[in-house]
Amino acid sequence: MKIIKRYCVIVLLGYSVIGLLGCETIKDGAKGFLGVSTRSLEEARKDAIIKTFNYDYVTCYSKTQEILERMYAYIYARNTKKHMIAVYVSKKDTTPVGLFFKEIDATNTQIEVSSLSTYAKEFISEKVFSVLENKVTLEELEAQINAKEAKEAEETKQIN
Repeated sequence: MKIIKRYCVIVLLGYSVIGLLGCETIKDGAKGFLGVSTRSLEEARKDAIIKTFNYDYVTCYSKTQEILERMYAYIYARNTKKHMIAVYVSKKDTTPVGLFFKEIDATNTQIEVSSLSTYAKEFISEKVFSVLENKVTLEELEAQINAKEAKEAEETKQIN
C-alpha cells in the first residue's frame, strides 16, 4: 500500500510540474525559476536599441564582453548558438539585459541591446556603444562607473 501511495504522489508531482511549465521545456522552466532565463530578453528584442559596428563578429563579441566586465556588469549567460550575452546591470542591480550579435558581413557586426527595463537597456547600450565607437576609453568608462558607485555609496552612508 505504501508503494502505491508513493507512486501516486510521484505521478501527481510529475503532472503538476508539467502542468505548471506548460509548453516550456524543463530546462527553460528551471532557468525561469532560478531567475537566469533569457526568454524575456529574446522577446524584448522587438524594442531593442540597435547599432552596427565596423568590427568582425569575433572582435565585436570579445570587445563587448571586455567592456561589460570592466563596467562590472554581471554576465550570467553566454550563448554562442544564439549569438548573445546576458548580463545584470551590476552585482547590485539584477535587471537583465541581453546583447545579441549579428554578423552583417566580414567587417561589420550589429548589436541589439534588449531589456524589459528602458533604463537598463539605455544604460548598457550607451556605455558599450561609446567604447566601441572610440568615444570613451575602457579606462575612462571604468573611472565613470567607479565614480558613480562611490557617489551611491556616499548617498547611502548619509541616509543611514
